[in-house]
Amino acid sequence: MSEDLTGRPVPRGPARIPLLHPAALDGERARLHAEITQGPRQAQASVVPITDDAGRLLGPFAAMLLAPGIGSAVQAVGAALRGEQLLGPRARELAILAVAARRRSHFEWLAHEQAARAAGIATAQLQALLDGRVPEGLDPAEEVVVATTWRLLDGGELDDDGYAEAASVLGVEALAALVWLVGYYAMLATALATFRPDGSGPPG
Repeated sequence: MSEDLTGRPVPRGPARIPLLHPAALDGERARLHAEITQGPRQAQASVVPITDDAGRLLGPFAAMLLAPGIGSAVQAVGAALRGEQLLGPRARELAILAVAARRRSHFEWLAHEQAARAAGIATAQLQALLDGRVPEGLDPAEEVVVATTWRLLDGGELDDDGYAEAASVLGVEALAALVWLVGYYAMLATALATFRPDGSGPPG
């Protein structure tokens, strides 16, 4: 037994797919490995882990190798989202961790907690996300980012009031970036829970 993100005991399952050594990759899989490890994420590898010490892709990146043609397109979306400037680093990490908390995605949380702290998000604010609360001390745009993320995850859309608030505070372009960001990290959480490439088991 282990614990979920809120400290409750949950069973952990074994990894369902192996982590593949770079030397074992060829063709599309080798190209995808290079795209992920040598692309825009390389500069952030010390904050958000991409590979283990043997160079094997971790977490959702390992799952992308299952269907490398699709995985290449998926990782390109992620790279674009990591480089977008409409939300800013604090709001982006708040949204990612809001997804991780709601989906109880251990890997996503652990992968982005350090980045969130580096962006100035405090321990108490991280705990609030885990508790399902909008953290105190956020600016109005950040509060809307967290609330909108949870509305998207829980309801699959924004009602008219939610849309009007998010569009007014964030702007439509930044809201679009948030929608794609939430969808992307929710997709990764689903892949992690399904394939367990890190052996962490399903979310609690």
